[in-house]
Amino acid sequence: MEGISSEAFVLGCSAIGAGLAVIAGIGPGVGQGIAAGYGAAAVGRNPGARGSIMSTMLLGQAVAETTGLYGLVVALLLMFVKPLMP
Repeated sequence: MEGISSEAFVLGCSAIGAGLAVIAGIGPGVGQGIAAGYGAAAVGRNPGARGSIMSTMLLGQAVAETTGLYGLVVALLLMFVKPLMP
């Protein structure tokens, strides 16, 4: 009876890890949606402060997006860079 090879095991774990890393994109998506909703509500209440509100909101969204991008980079590294392979 033959078991799973070490190469197949590493490839499988890399695929599972990449899938889990991509899940990191859910948090920034939800956070950015909430920020955009509150930003639109704030502009609706005070249209004169539109520029200040929008710049602050966009800066916050850019910071939040970095976590999603880090997850994507980790997933790409796990899928296409295989340092453990001989």
